[in-house]
Amino acid sequence: MQQGKIKMPTSADLMSMWNASGLKSKIIFTVLMIAAFRFGVQLPVYGINNAIFSNIASGNNIIGFLDLFSGGALGKVSIFALGIGPFITASIIIQLMAVVIPSLEKLQKEEGEAGRRKLSQYTRIFTVILAAFQAVIFMVYMSHLPGAITASNHALFYISSIAVLTAGSVLVMWISELITEKGIGNGGSLIIFVGIISGIPIYTSRTAQMVSRDPSLGFGLFMLLLIFFVTMVVIVIMQEAVRKVTIINPKRQVGNKVYGGVNTFIPFKLNPGGVMPIIFAIAILLFPTTVLSLVGQSNLPNGAVKNAVMGLTQFLSPDGIPYYVIYFLLIFALTFFYASIMPNMQPKDIATNLKKYGSSIPGIKPGKPTAEALDKILSKTTFIGAVALGIIALIPSFASYVTNIKTLQGIGATSLIIMVGVALDLINQVRSHLLARNYESFLKQ
Repeated sequence: MQQGKIKMPTSADLMSMWNASGLKSKIIFTVLMIAAFRFGVQLPVYGINNAIFSNIASGNNIIGFLDLFSGGALGKVSIFALGIGPFITASIIIQLMAVVIPSLEKLQKEEGEAGRRKLSQYTRIFTVILAAFQAVIFMVYMSHLPGAITASNHALFYISSIAVLTAGSVLVMWISELITEKGIGNGGSLIIFVGIISGIPIYTSRTAQMVSRDPSLGFGLFMLLLIFFVTMVVIVIMQEAVRKVTIINPKRQVGNKVYGGVNTFIPFKLNPGGVMPIIFAIAILLFPTTVLSLVGQSNLPNGAVKNAVMGLTQFLSPDGIPYYVIYFLLIFALTFFYASIMPNMQPKDIATNLKKYGSSIPGIKPGKPTAEALDKILSKTTFIGAVALGIIALIPSFASYVTNIKTLQGIGATSLIIMVGVALDLINQVRSHLLARNYESFLKQ
C-alpha cells in the first residue's frame, strides 16, 4: 500500500484559492448555508419546555449521541431537532433497494443523469415519510414527560409540532443538497461535521470539571488524548492510501511521431467509501435504538411489551459489547457495499475499457482474465480497508473505558473519522478545483 502526501496549504495557496474564479462564490455560499443551519438549530419548537428534555439528553447515551450529530438541535428541541438523520437513512435504504430491485438498478447504472435524478426524487419522498414517522415518535415521547408540554391546545400543538419537525428535517436535506450542488464538499457530511465541532466545547468543559474533581484521572486523560492523536494520524494515512495497479499502454504512430507507450496506473483507494460507511452504520444503528429509547422511557404499562423494549434498548445501547460488534460488522459490510456501487471500481467496466484502448495489466490477458484479476485486487484491498476502518472506529471507544474518561466518548473515534475524513475531502475538492482552474487558464494562454 502507498499513501499520498498531505501538503499543508501556504498563505500563497490560500490567496490563490480565494481568488480562483468560481471558488470564492462556492466557499461563501457554503458558509452562508452552514450559518442558516446553525441559525435554525437555535429556533425552538413552540410549546415545549426544552430544559426538561435537555437534562435527559445529557444523561442518556443514545439521545446524547444523536444530539451531538444534530449539532445540539435535538437537546434544544429546535425546528431542526431531527437533523440530517432521516435523509441519510432514506439514502441508505434507496441505495440498498437499487441493488435488489432491477428497475431501480437500471435507473442507477444505465439511465445516467436522468436515472440518478429519479433516484434522488425517491430519496426525498422517503425522507419526508421517515421524518414524519420520527416526529410522531418524538412527540409521543415528549407527551409522557411531566411538564414538557406547555401548550394549552394539545391536539393543535401535536399536529403543528409534527409538521414543523418534518419540515425542519426536509429543510436540512435541502440545505445539504444545495451545499453539494453549489458549494464545496458533501453537504450531508459537512452538516454532521459542523454539528460535531459545535459539541466539542461542551465535552471539553465536562472533562475539565471531572479531572479537576479527581486529579488522579489526569494521566488517563493524557493517554486518551494521545490515542486520539494517533488515531487521527492513522485515519489520514488510511484515507490517502491507494493500491496502484500498473497499466501498459500501447504505442501509436501518427505521421512521423510516436505517441503513448508510457506506463500508467489505476489507483484503488484502501478506503473507497471515505466516511460514508461510518455515517451509514451510525444511521442504521441509531434509527431503531432511537425509537426504542424514546418508547422505553415513556410510561409503558408493566408487561411483556415493556420488558421486550427495555431488553432491546439495553442490547443496542452504546454501553454494551453487542453494540460495538454490530457496529464493526456494519462498517465492514457497508465498506464493501459502497465499493461495489462506485463507478470507478467496477472490474468488468475497467477491463472492457482497457481492452478497448489496447491497454493491459502486465502478465494478464485482456478481457475476462483482467476483470478477474482486478476483482481479486479490489476484494483484498477493500477487505483490508474495511477491517482497518472497523478497528479504528472501536479503539478510542474502548480506550475511554480503560482510562475511565467517558466524558469524551461522544467525540471518540466515530467523530474523529468523520471530522478528519470530511476535512480531507474538502481539501481534495478545493485542490481539484484549483488544478482545473489552473489548467483552464493554461489552455487560454
